[in-house]
Amino acid sequence: MPAHTRLNAAALPVLAARGLPVPSYRRDQLPGVVHLGLGAFHRAHQALVCDALLARGDDRWGILGVAMRSTQLADALREQDGLYAVQIASEQGAGWHLCGAVWQTCVAQRERDAVVRAIAAPSTRWITLTVTEKAYGPALAELLVQGLSARRAAGLAGLTIASCDNLSGNGSKLEAMCQALVQEQEHKQEKKQDQGAALGRWMAGHCAFPNSMVDRIVPAATPARLAAAQTALGLNDQAALGTEAFWEWVIERRFADASDEDALAAVGVTVVDDVAPFEEAKLRLLNASHSALACLGAVLGLGTVDQCIAQNPVRQFVHEFITLDVGPQLRRPDVATYRDALLARFANPALAHSVHQIATDSSVKIPQRWVPSVLAGLARQQPMQRLAFCAAAWMRYLRGMDERGRVYQLNDPMADKLQALAQAHAGDAPASVAALGTMQNIWGGSLAQHQAWHTEVTQQLERINRQGIFGALAGLAIPATDLL
Repeated sequence: MPAHTRLNAAALPVLAARGLPVPSYRRDQLPGVVHLGLGAFHRAHQALVCDALLARGDDRWGILGVAMRSTQLADALREQDGLYAVQIASEQGAGWHLCGAVWQTCVAQRERDAVVRAIAAPSTRWITLTVTEKAYGPALAELLVQGLSARRAAGLAGLTIASCDNLSGNGSKLEAMCQALVQEQEHKQEKKQDQGAALGRWMAGHCAFPNSMVDRIVPAATPARLAAAQTALGLNDQAALGTEAFWEWVIERRFADASDEDALAAVGVTVVDDVAPFEEAKLRLLNASHSALACLGAVLGLGTVDQCIAQNPVRQFVHEFITLDVGPQLRRPDVATYRDALLARFANPALAHSVHQIATDSSVKIPQRWVPSVLAGLARQQPMQRLAFCAAAWMRYLRGMDERGRVYQLNDPMADKLQALAQAHAGDAPASVAALGTMQNIWGGSLAQHQAWHTEVTQQLERINRQGIFGALAGLAIPATDLL
């Protein structure tokens, strides 16, 4: 088969004959899952869970993948009949998996009616979301409420609506947002008050919005990854991606169909009464460390996470950050084991996870990833040097130039404002902290006004300004024998 041939369903027999694992289940039925936020993370996480369920003979888990705005991926997958390859890398090596769980695709901005009809379709049982923290807003709620309203009007059963992102309390917040929109619509349209109130009651009584924690490192696709897929498959796969072997999905025991618990558990999903301990650990250890590594790596001029963690001062910083600062605050029982697994995952060179990808939307991520640990540390009166160093490294990162004088771009909703402030006060640590450390939308009200915290961040930024990242890290390090 020529290498330029596009991956699609017609190619499956040829791939199977070459010994490559291919989907063996039927893919010509109506999807049971509507996923909002089609992207790399979903396709390397929830879609592979659905793929495993389908492979067990449970045909209720085919996916309609909905891109919210961008058309490129949805259209590429449509041309490939929803098929794509995932390179899964571990210490033992890397292998390719062909996922067939995405049966249909569309774009919400372009095909809104199709999304609403899908939510209201008799075959649909679940809605999953990976829309990022900044996308939780009126547009998302309006789409969901419109679809759920149509579903109720058709007399159909409720759905499980599972947020699969890094927002703390994601399911509860999504449910509250949808209920608030229903109430707002009632007040604006008095003649429909009874209908609106009934919709709110129906959602509360028939739909489930479980909180969940999802964990897997999924770098953005690169030309090198697409080329590797073409070599492995002998086909052109425009949706190929790579990920690590580790994955975790912890979901609250709240389902519209209670039997889903056993189905999910059978393929490795952890179902619990309280997601919070796992959620806190992931946000405040993995995600927080990732954001710190992104800032350090960008300023040092390093391109990927594995290059960062290969630097002994950086690795020791992350080890101490987890062991001494954040880990003792958490309720997850296996923090030391989780820490060691994280360090090994960060060191995986096959992922080639870009620090600039991780640094994207930092102003939205910091409130979830760093602020809770800072507040808890202040309440416990524990040393704050490493957490303050993270904040200072972020302020240094915002200047948009690494220590070698190379310019890089910021990708953030507040990029222009943040970069202008950072550059205006470059070299002046007190002024930088006064400008960037007092933004309440990033740091919260109490921390934005906390003078002792500002003093610590200022000291760390002054050291970074004078000594560079490595020099400043040397002043933070403690002997390895003193680590817990």
